[in-house]
Amino acid sequence: MQFAGQGAYGRSVTATDSTLRARIHALLHFTEPTDAGRRWRALHLVVLGIGLFAVILLSVDGLPSDLRHALRYAIGIVAILFSAEYLLRLWTAPEAKRYGDSSAAGARLRWALSLPGLVGFLATVPVFMWLGGYRIAGSDAASIFCVLWVLKLGLHAPALGTLSRVVSNERAPIASVLVLFLIVLVVAATGAHLLESERQPKAFGSLPDALWWAVVTLTTTGYGDVVPVTVGGRMLGALLMISGITVLAIMTGVLATGFAQEERRREYLRVWEHVARVPTFASLGVVTLSEIVGKLRTRYYPSRIAVVRRGDPGDSMFFISSGEVEVRLPAGGKVRLGEGAFFGEMALLERQPRTATVATLRPTTLLVLYASDFYEIASHIPALAEAVENEAKRRHEENIDRKSNETKR
Repeated sequence: MQFAGQGAYGRSVTATDSTLRARIHALLHFTEPTDAGRRWRALHLVVLGIGLFAVILLSVDGLPSDLRHALRYAIGIVAILFSAEYLLRLWTAPEAKRYGDSSAAGARLRWALSLPGLVGFLATVPVFMWLGGYRIAGSDAASIFCVLWVLKLGLHAPALGTLSRVVSNERAPIASVLVLFLIVLVVAATGAHLLESERQPKAFGSLPDALWWAVVTLTTTGYGDVVPVTVGGRMLGALLMISGITVLAIMTGVLATGFAQEERRREYLRVWEHVARVPTFASLGVVTLSEIVGKLRTRYYPSRIAVVRRGDPGDSMFFISSGEVEVRLPAGGKVRLGEGAFFGEMALLERQPRTATVATLRPTTLLVLYASDFYEIASHIPALAEAVENEAKRRHEENIDRKSNETKR
């Protein structure tokens, strides 16, 4: 056989937390790799959308009183839900790794005084206002709640953490670009002041006025409220526009490189985690695993798509990073494999066509290791070849026992 899963087919490994508090903490921080985690994220966005829609509509004059009443209740319900979330985050704060050196009470206090904790608390203000008999009647109050809710979501979104890591990792080149931006800005503003102050004393009569024009031009915004009229001023403006495009392109390149490197790092760590759990590779060293991870390729498959078919060449094996597949056995049976499981290794080891069809049951991400890469690594790493041979022998014996049991039946 050429697949792995539960029992004779390998082991599907799923990381589970031992306590309810730990599971809730993972769910609240969007780190739960399950359908429950994805549903929680979708629910969070829906609640936020309802709240924002309500506060935006409430700022419109001339709405019927019944509609205003309904919008106020909608805002109150959203605020209550966010208050419950705040209490859950406070309760699960001791599960955060950054607070590992603190007691439970100390961890909760540190989280409450952190930026996410303070924003989360302020987002519950509508509940206290409602309990105190205050009604949300003005657009100013609605706008404040809207900003707090958006900021709250941003603080807990994984994308913000990624951005902060990118900025931290690329702080040196970012600082260099900002210094270059400042130099060009000051030089351009000084030149514009000297060239245009006599012709346009209101627009360029001081350096702060000239700085406004320089910022607008350097960022390629171009409001058109202030423009140079002298020949020297126009030449300076043209050079400033070109410089602006160049500086912004450099900054974009720095950030794009940082995001790409961060994504590769996260992908590498995720792949490493799954590969290290596979029984075939569990006993191998760090150096061997790092080589295997570097050879893997990521493939995304939608639901109900055949990944491999019976009779296809056995030129690769697959590790399930996320999702679920179904192995359709030649005898008519079916085996489901989930995250952490693997299949296709026996065809790769025996260099024979595949003897089963494997299809996805839902959108699935697979990590593919091609035969050429596998044998390249195995050729100079005897430990890998030995581990693979032992696994192949074990699988072969299990398959013989299974066929024998089916014959007796």
